[in-house]
Amino acid sequence: MEIRLARHGPHIQIVTIDNQPRLNAMTRAMLAELGDLWDELEHDDTCRAIVLTGAGERAFTVGADISGDLSAGEEVARMVNHALLKTDAYSKPIVAAVNGDCIGGGLELMLASDIRAATPTARFGLTEVKWSIYPFGGSTTKLIQQIGFVHAMDLLLTARLIAADEAARLGLVNRVVESEKLMGWALETAERIAANSPSAVQAVKRQVSATAADHVLSREKLEQELGDRVRASRDFAEGVAAFREKRQPRYE
Repeated sequence: MEIRLARHGPHIQIVTIDNQPRLNAMTRAMLAELGDLWDELEHDDTCRAIVLTGAGERAFTVGADISGDLSAGEEVARMVNHALLKTDAYSKPIVAAVNGDCIGGGLELMLASDIRAATPTARFGLTEVKWSIYPFGGSTTKLIQQIGFVHAMDLLLTARLIAADEAARLGLVNRVVESEKLMGWALETAERIAANSPSAVQAVKRQVSATAADHVLSREKLEQELGDRVRASRDFAEGVAAFREKRQPRYE
């Protein structure tokens, strides 16, 4: 259960989320570790591109592990925001190799990446509203910008899962790549980026990510208020109980 870092060649770092028994769901400790890792790579002058993936073949990551502590607060919000690069102006390009299910906070983490491919069996979705959980990781602001209003609202409000080919049609990922070729594609893409001027590449990435971060930050106060309101509702207790008991929720 960890966040693994491995170097590929002189300029590429591979970040792997590894909690395979829980579909690479991230505990609070893992989220904190991921945030620290982003800082480390941001200040690593040898790192010109990052490949982000999940361990195994079942999941990229299904986001936060909600079987654990669900208490909230400003410190928790800052940790989640940083781990998902929700409000960060970040300069290092990220290539996502989506090797399986990419759900909830996992999809929100993927939204922080720049170029993405998925295996044919990968599924994508924001299932939070099904369980009466507010999607805190940036999807309510970033997703509309990335795939358009109607497609974003479809995923946000229905909580349905979509297949990799639909994700590609919507522009959520660049392409669908066979499982055995996925990491090869990701590394080749990262190498192509790393061969370009690092100062120019990182300036472009910082400007694009700063623009997105400014928009997210402008909505952050309302997002936290709305999330707290959902968390205080009777629906929240029922939704989390249903998730943990692996049954359909019964909302009154």
